[in-house]
Amino acid sequence: MRSIDSDSDSETVRYVRFQSPHRNSRGHFTGVFGLVNGLARAGRLSDEQESFRRSNNSWYDAAYADPSTVDPAVYDDEINPGAAAWFKSSATHLLARVAGYLEILSAHGVDCQAVRSEDPGRVVYEDDVQIVVVPHVLDETASPT
Repeated sequence: MRSIDSDSDSETVRYVRFQSPHRNSRGHFTGVFGLVNGLARAGRLSDEQESFRRSNNSWYDAAYADPSTVDPAVYDDEINPGAAAWFKSSATHLLARVAGYLEILSAHGVDCQAVRSEDPGRVVYEDDVQIVVVPHVLDETASPT
């Protein structure tokens, strides 16, 4: 996975993902939404943070397709091991709202990193704003920016 660090290279970056730098119990890097939703399930969010999460999760649900509703097998670990969603860098309207999720994670001391790549893996789903890929190398560590 190639990481792009400088802003001057951002035009060549096609995909971005916000994720934990640590593998979860299934061996995957949990994405930003999963990290915040996990805090909510654990009852750790303030009323304001929970309100943000609910309203923005609803906004995202309305703004773009959930790949698993289009292809129920897209996240099946036997068919597509390690599949993960990435935003297209052109989806600026979706990327703009990620900052609020990152603020919540920071307030709770939960690490999250932006990972950028021109080719994050084998594409198993694509629409106008996102891709879902199976990483080229499952045991590869993420390259943060």
